Amino acid sequence: MTDFPLHDETTAPEESKPMLAESKKQNGMIPGLHATMAEAPGLLASYRFVHDQFVNSSFSKDELTVVWQTVNVEHACHYCVPAHTGIAKAMKVSDEISDALRNQTALPNAHLEALRSFTLSVVRDRGNVDDAAVQAFIDAGFTKRQVLEVVLGVAQKVMSNYTNHLAQTPVDQPFQKFEWHKAA
Repeated sequence: MTDFPLHDETTAPEESKPMLAESKKQNGMIPGLHATMAEAPGLLASYRFVHDQFVNSSFSKDELTVVWQTVNVEHACHYCVPAHTGIAKAMKVSDEISDALRNQTALPNAHLEALRSFTLSVVRDRGNVDDAAVQAFIDAGFTKRQVLEVVLGVAQKVMSNYTNHLAQTPVDQPFQKFEWHKAA
């Protein structure tokens, strides 16, 4: 297995140092994902940008969580599922939503279930989603803008999930209590 370093503000490439300092300021720590991505400054910068764009999309906090965790669970990301469980708690997303996403059980309403279903179609079909699935998503109350914002959320999660798979990023201490393994 290739060993990837967990950088801090002293060991990171020069271009990554200010981003890690900002990460530490915002989070009270340098998340392992950011510490790992710092090896490739362009990846860390891109991830941070895409994350900010998705957080500022038209989705509510519950909807953001549905997209994030749907992709995390589908990709079986050992790091992101626990991290986004903690993030959802901080965002005051209900445990009912988080538990349903983690356990792949029914969400509390049809609107969120339509979002999960569409997100899975985007991931599983690599964007080649058939017209009926797109129309079902729109019929569930979503917009064409949100069709494309799901792509934005998936792009963010591909960067983090794939990085964590390759680097085996250790789960940060605050999120270890939310440890998760995909059900068989």
